[in-house]
Amino acid sequence: MAVKIPVYLFTGFLEGGKTHIIQESMADKKFNSGEKTLILQCEEGIDEFDFSEFFGKNVYLEKIEDEAELTKENLTAFGKKYKLDRVIIEYNGMWMLNTLYQNLPDNWAIYQEMMFADANTFLSYNANMRQLMVDKLLNAEMIVLNRTPDKIDKEEIHKVVRGISRRAAITYDYPDGHVEYDDIEDPLPFDINATVIDIKDEDYALFYRDLSEEMEKYHDKTVRFKGLIARDASLGDRSALAGRHVMTCCADDIAFNPLVCIFNEKSSLKTRDWATLTGRIRLEKHKLYQGVGPVLYVTHTEFAVPPVQELATFY
Repeated sequence: MAVKIPVYLFTGFLEGGKTHIIQESMADKKFNSGEKTLILQCEEGIDEFDFSEFFGKNVYLEKIEDEAELTKENLTAFGKKYKLDRVIIEYNGMWMLNTLYQNLPDNWAIYQEMMFADANTFLSYNANMRQLMVDKLLNAEMIVLNRTPDKIDKEEIHKVVRGISRRAAITYDYPDGHVEYDDIEDPLPFDINATVIDIKDEDYALFYRDLSEEMEKYHDKTVRFKGLIARDASLGDRSALAGRHVMTCCADDIAFNPLVCIFNEKSSLKTRDWATLTGRIRLEKHKLYQGVGPVLYVTHTEFAVPPVQELATFY
């Protein structure tokens, strides 16, 4: 297999500290010891890069000022021009990340994704630009909040981040240089070790996201949840989809998040029926997942009334 060029992706909004952390990283010999590195800058803030401070000297800078220029052809051309070992991307906070994901060259792979934000404006950005905030939080492995004031509402920030991602580490960087890590306990609202894991109507979105992020821990577990049925003739009369429509941040991102269900015998459930299903989850290859995914082997079915709130959310 061909070796992929690692991409370090720095996301966030203006004055969040992206340029500063890239500058510090490139000045550190442990990180920058001579690798051929392209810094792809998609927005310019107040700070500018000082290449004279970089430890390794095989560093190149390209700027993309228009989202339309972020094409696979342009990125591939950069790779051929510099014969790169790695790429660092300072991404524009006003651009959706799918633009980048869909245009990465085939031999580039995101190695690490981090979001940087000013702690003083984080909640304001979330309130006023929710869709953009969710976009940046969704796949970030670490959230770094710079310029953290002494009186910071960590509970509220924790709730915002955990509403989107349970796996991202949250770090607070204070003006005096010391760093604190979010250690707020965040238990699931259902018992993962129960004989039957009961998923309340209001917890379906959280259950489905946790299942998607950590499928292995649900393998061979028995769960019970209420779901909307969708039949697909190509699956046969013993299979169906059952799940909920989930909204992450706004109406534009509502999506049906179902599990593939297999019944012991032909099922009378029809599309748009609501049912409470009990069954054992197995991780298996399935054509609807384009790979391995959770398949629910149903042991018990009951017709059900719709939830009070049919649209599942994280709040």
